[in-house]
Amino acid sequence: MSGAESAGPTRGDDGVDRAPVPDADVCVVGAGPAGALVADRLADDREVVVLDAGPRFDPADRLARQERSIRPSYDRPDVWDGGGERDAHANSGERFYPLNHARVKGVGGSTLHWQGMVMRLHEDDFNSGSARGVGPDWPIDYADLRPYYAEAERELGVAGASDNPYAPPREEPHPMPAFEPSHSDSLFAEACEELGIDMHSVPNARNSEAYDGRSACVGYGTCQPVCPAGAKYDATVHVERAEERGATVIDRAPVQRLEHDADRVTAAVYATPDGEEHRQTADAFVVACGGVETPRLLLMSDSAEYPDGLANSSGTVGKFFMDHLFAGVGGTLDEPTRQNHVGFYTSACDQFYDEADEAVGPFKLEFLNYAGPSPVEMALTGDDWGDDLLGRLRDGYGTHVAMGGLVEQLPRSDSYVTLHPDRTDDRGNPVPEIHWNVDERALRTIERANEIQRSVLEELGAEIEWVAGPDATGPAYHHMGTTRMSADPDAGVVDADCRTHDLDNCWIASSSVFPTGGAMNPTLTIAALALRVADDVREGL
Repeated sequence: MSGAESAGPTRGDDGVDRAPVPDADVCVVGAGPAGALVADRLADDREVVVLDAGPRFDPADRLARQERSIRPSYDRPDVWDGGGERDAHANSGERFYPLNHARVKGVGGSTLHWQGMVMRLHEDDFNSGSARGVGPDWPIDYADLRPYYAEAERELGVAGASDNPYAPPREEPHPMPAFEPSHSDSLFAEACEELGIDMHSVPNARNSEAYDGRSACVGYGTCQPVCPAGAKYDATVHVERAEERGATVIDRAPVQRLEHDADRVTAAVYATPDGEEHRQTADAFVVACGGVETPRLLLMSDSAEYPDGLANSSGTVGKFFMDHLFAGVGGTLDEPTRQNHVGFYTSACDQFYDEADEAVGPFKLEFLNYAGPSPVEMALTGDDWGDDLLGRLRDGYGTHVAMGGLVEQLPRSDSYVTLHPDRTDDRGNPVPEIHWNVDERALRTIERANEIQRSVLEELGAEIEWVAGPDATGPAYHHMGTTRMSADPDAGVVDADCRTHDLDNCWIASSSVFPTGGAMNPTLTIAALALRVADDVREGL
């Protein structure tokens, strides 16, 4: 009997049983925030199994990972054991996309290394074509997602305040009070008041006080890429809760393909560390692998019924790959700015967000608390000691100041994820090839954001030392749009409920379903959609 047919014990080199779960109701592929929330929501009264390609990370190792993150000999993917043949990828197109800086493969997913900013999309983000004259409208609107946004804020634990006059309407306060403005926020506030620019607090998925059995933030300042305290939300919270409710979570089990007939997925075929393949059957399947691995899995699951990839009768699987672009300006002041005390920003400005139109997109502005190098980074990158080192730190640290911002990229068909024709990963599967292109509207929007950022720093009296403009921008590591939502089956991959148009029992819970990206960090919207998907799966079973 082959490994794919075996139902007996399947133990890897770590002694973990990775055998398929008999009589599963729901199989979730991916244990990031979307998959974890779906599993937690359904595990009370359904047999749920979650398959994740990466390992479980021991919480006891987080201090060691924090130390690794601040040492110059390690790159960002190294902190969570990323890279190598397992995570190989290829690039083409106008711009290089650093995929392994954008993800963590493992239980908890990319919330293990995210910064933790959680904003709701604005109302016009759901109706970009109608309201702004460019891009498609979503088949749902803000009102459809509004109650799920509130629930997602409770589930993740969000600290925030109702002081943002430009935010979309909400029904109740955030679960925790907002973090206090930083010292540099107070400097920015004086300049912004002179310029007529509004500042407001930022919703954070980290505890400003003890919440949900987790401590308040203790200010390590290494939120990206690791929070040793557990005050910042990550999806292991809901993975563990789902397991307590009866779900089975299988790590180091990369799904190789989804078996199917013309109308339904029948099994997820996954590999295990012992080199075997196994079939996980279920009544319903939720694919929650993010904006790159989700289309990759569908394209690898091609068949006679779906020769161009599973759920791809529209030809849009992998198309319309998007990310947010970064705009920033930084420099120095002749006074202390107290940077790097916390690893996240505490004030922002959405004042210009809804001025978006066909020519200039939405953008948000960020008043950063981590401009310039930290003393630890400076010390570790030097070759001096004693008084010389102390003098260099005193001269180089403490006066930096910077603003950042996120800018919307429009969906375009020539920005896409596909399978590389020749290169394969450690399992012999074609690696994802990212063909990332950026539209002129996004570049104009970066210029507009830079104008405002420069005016604020000049009002502060800062000496401007760098500008992340159209020629120096990069991604915010928010990959979106590759299995987009549409009312028309010919225009997208999933319907308004995130169920695939082609398959009755397959849903996608991911930023890959976003028709447009707006300019707000996507995780809260991912979480809200995941909760909505879970409700629809329950109804469909």
